[in-house]
Amino acid sequence: MRMLVCTTLARRKPAILFVLALGSLVSGCSKEQAAPPPRPPIPAVVGKVGQKTVPVELDAVGNVEPYATVAIKAQVPGEILDVYFKEGDFVSKGQILLKIDPRPYEAALAQAQAALARDKVLAENNRAQAKRYQSLLAEGVVPAQQVETFTSAADSSEASLRADEAAIKTAELNLEYCTIRSPLDGRTGTLMLKPGNLVKVADVPIVVINQVNPIFVNFAVPQQFWPDLTKFTAERSLHVKAMVPKDSGPSEEGTVTFLDNAVDATTGMIHLRATFNNAQNRLWPGLFVNILLTLSQQAGATVVPEQAIVDGEQGKFVYVVNSENRVQPRPVSTSRTVDGQVVIDKGLRPGEMIVTDGQGRLSPNAKIDPKSNVGEADPTGGAGSRSTSIDKP
Repeated sequence: MRMLVCTTLARRKPAILFVLALGSLVSGCSKEQAAPPPRPPIPAVVGKVGQKTVPVELDAVGNVEPYATVAIKAQVPGEILDVYFKEGDFVSKGQILLKIDPRPYEAALAQAQAALARDKVLAENNRAQAKRYQSLLAEGVVPAQQVETFTSAADSSEASLRADEAAIKTAELNLEYCTIRSPLDGRTGTLMLKPGNLVKVADVPIVVINQVNPIFVNFAVPQQFWPDLTKFTAERSLHVKAMVPKDSGPSEEGTVTFLDNAVDATTGMIHLRATFNNAQNRLWPGLFVNILLTLSQQAGATVVPEQAIVDGEQGKFVYVVNSENRVQPRPVSTSRTVDGQVVIDKGLRPGEMIVTDGQGRLSPNAKIDPKSNVGEADPTGGAGSRSTSIDKP
């Protein structure tokens, strides 16, 4: 029996040794997999926190208003004969717009002129008669009553002459009103009455003209800016920019020319009006535009590129890079954005290095491969191909 057991153990010994050797090999592989190699640095674009003078600006929505509006109406009744403009045309001051049939007024002028000529002859005769009877009175030939009669007739004739001269001026003025001219430079609207229509004095407008060079833009700002507005408007003219929505051209430049003397009690807003030259006619009456009002200049402001700011669960933060190229998130307090740069009120100092692009792959204490040159290649194919650094000027 003992011999049989020993023989069995001797046969199984090689198998047991193989199993032990295989277990040792598997254990060694597990130990090697538990210690992976360190991660390579993560490419990220970096830049310095800058310091510069930035404007203090207010955003608003403005409504364009014509500089002046004139409703053209007839000053004399009559038939419209001709129209010398097209609807929507730009017209200049003094340009002929319309003509009303002048024939009735030409006849009235001729009649007034004839009456003046007739009364002038009569007045000269009456004055001569009065002088002659004055001489006869001095000689005692005629009674004083006759002299007074001829003198009164002469005076009455001269008064008639003055009335005739006034009638001629009225007739000339009415004839002049038959030709309607533009009282200002502007753009015409819809023509309400066509040639052939009869017009009355001060009836419905024949056409409306809006002056658009220069032009007004009305807008409102919150009442908390009232102290700043009164302070800065007293020192200088406030600069305003107007941007037309979906217009790729440059903004229009203007100045504040009116500050209301009261705050709107229903909205808590202050009404302002800016004047723009509008040489290119890009601002149009009734158009809504985006307004940017510059109040002052903030010197030494701390700024970072807008893309450096990350929105987190606890608020806004940026990744700050230390001397070992490791990053740590730091909360920041911001106030406004100017030309793609965010003004930092609290959390950063000028000159600190921050990540400006590639934050999506970062975590606290992650090591980065900083990129700062334009066009520098990113070996992982991620962001980091442009420089966004801001240096103190």
